[in-house]
Amino acid sequence: MGVMADQDLPRSRTLLAAPDAFKGTASAVAIARAIGKGAAQAGWESDACPLSDGGEGFAEVLALARGGRGAWRETTVTGPLGEPVAARWWLGAPGRATNRRGAPRPPEAVIESASASGLPLVGGAAGNDPLAASTKGTGELIVAAREAGARRILVGVGGTATTDGGRGAVEAIETSGGIGPVDLRVACDVDIAFVDAAARFAPQKGADAAQVEELRIRLVKLARSYRDRYGVDVDRLPGAGAAGGLAGGLAAIGARLMPGFALVAEAVGLHGRLSGAALVVTGEGGLDRTSLAGKVVGGVTRAAVAAAVPVLVVAGTVTGQDELPALLAGEVGGAVDVLSLVERFGAERAMADPAGCVAAAVASFLRSVA
Repeated sequence: MGVMADQDLPRSRTLLAAPDAFKGTASAVAIARAIGKGAAQAGWESDACPLSDGGEGFAEVLALARGGRGAWRETTVTGPLGEPVAARWWLGAPGRATNRRGAPRPPEAVIESASASGLPLVGGAAGNDPLAASTKGTGELIVAAREAGARRILVGVGGTATTDGGRGAVEAIETSGGIGPVDLRVACDVDIAFVDAAARFAPQKGADAAQVEELRIRLVKLARSYRDRYGVDVDRLPGAGAAGGLAGGLAAIGARLMPGFALVAEAVGLHGRLSGAALVVTGEGGLDRTSLAGKVVGGVTRAAVAAAVPVLVVAGTVTGQDELPALLAGEVGGAVDVLSLVERFGAERAMADPAGCVAAAVASFLRSVA
């Protein structure tokens, strides 16, 4: 039974398309467009509101939210294993005057650590050297943004190949003269402790049990070093373990750690846009229990239920298909529909054409509640 099946069809026939990226297959922007296409096929209107929690698509989503007032740039930096990589980032245009002298607000830069230090850059876990992988390139991107005039730099820290506690990034920034007069903000999608990053993330990056323990010991020593050198106890900072401790390293030199979803939701005006929607459609590539903790799906669902707007979650795969809708409902306090593309269209089609499957699934759902 759908979230809208027991209700009269709402007078408004506008849905808010607020998905995350389907990791590795389709961007949040592409999925939002696909949701809109499905809505149009069923005679509905849609408001595209692609989102991110700091991982894949973070820069693209924020650049879109800024209305395209800026430009994409490309900087060659040091990749995770020392090879040069061309990393893409976004630099906004100066804003309107904000003081009595009429000076324009300095531009804002948006960076994804994955573009410089991402696991796909080394061919995935099988091609990685988890003990050698470094965040140096992410630090070099931050330096490039600072030198380009950015005075606020937003860094999304998902998808790295690294568990170096941000040491490479910190060294690159400090060697260049430090952060300087920059408001550095780090968007975290997990609330994990600094030292716990080794056990939690290193196995996903190719580390065996012995390497995980070595990385854990390194993080313990590095936390002590950050505390002694910068006066920041990263062990006490929620989210410091994000991206293998990169978040904690940047916090040690002055960055502010922020929940990634909340940062993006504010930038795109999510809460205000909910008021005009009869339905919210969100989703991600792989839906499971972790989707509720700091991720887009959990954040959107909570916000929608608080605004008394029904929710449809569309995902590539759903782990716990039978209990997850009830779990979501219990967590957020409202009814939630969940659709699995793999279950509906099969794995091959869902992986090959996720956007097409999303459009078809959304159109079918909307027709079923008409």
